[in-house]
Amino acid sequence: MVANRFSLNRRMVLAGLGVGAVLAAAPVRAQGLRLSSILGRATDSALDKLAQPGAFYNDEDIRIGLPIVGNLGGRSGGLLGSLLSAGNRLGVLGDITRKINDAAGVAAGEAKPIFHDAIDDLSFSDAPGIIREADGGTQYLRRSSNERLHGRLEPLVDDALDELGVYRQFDGLAEEHSFIRDAGLDRQSINKSVTDQGLDGIFAYIGREEREFRRNPLGGLFGQ
Repeated sequence: MVANRFSLNRRMVLAGLGVGAVLAAAPVRAQGLRLSSILGRATDSALDKLAQPGAFYNDEDIRIGLPIVGNLGGRSGGLLGSLLSAGNRLGVLGDITRKINDAAGVAAGEAKPIFHDAIDDLSFSDAPGIIREADGGTQYLRRSSNERLHGRLEPLVDDALDELGVYRQFDGLAEEHSFIRDAGLDRQSINKSVTDQGLDGIFAYIGREEREFRRNPLGGLFGQ
């Protein structure tokens, strides 16, 4: 009974201190393990949410825009985005934007092992610095692993775009409308654009989840 009371009191003290204080007082290895746990939970929660039907499309902050090519820049795709948006208003592109977002959601639902591997491979010798930011783990994961994550996510996005008929739809439109041909879209450029924007959304959600777990140490460190 006394041991149980001590354990409960310890958890309450840790919760009161907050996860930053708990990690700051721990050895570097312990910091890394706890941060890894928080980041793993944040990633799983984010990907579970994004895998829900319509998650990408329904959230305007992360909704994937029509494909961008080359150095036109911007989520809306610059000149190319304007051309495609005009086509969309004319009813030419139909539901292709929703399909693109659905493809990102499908890929997110299958991406947990990829992110777990990246988290396991991180060096947490920088943990004391990482914990100072509310989403420090997410920022570190992106800085150190973004290119590798992109490379491993691309095949999932490619399969989803193919399965949902996005490539076929663009090919058919290119035969009928010159502005689609002029855009220079192909399978590779569409995939890269969707993967780029999809990763932006995934990391935005992971950051939100990490901040929430840090605010709730009991859920982040002792849950499940």
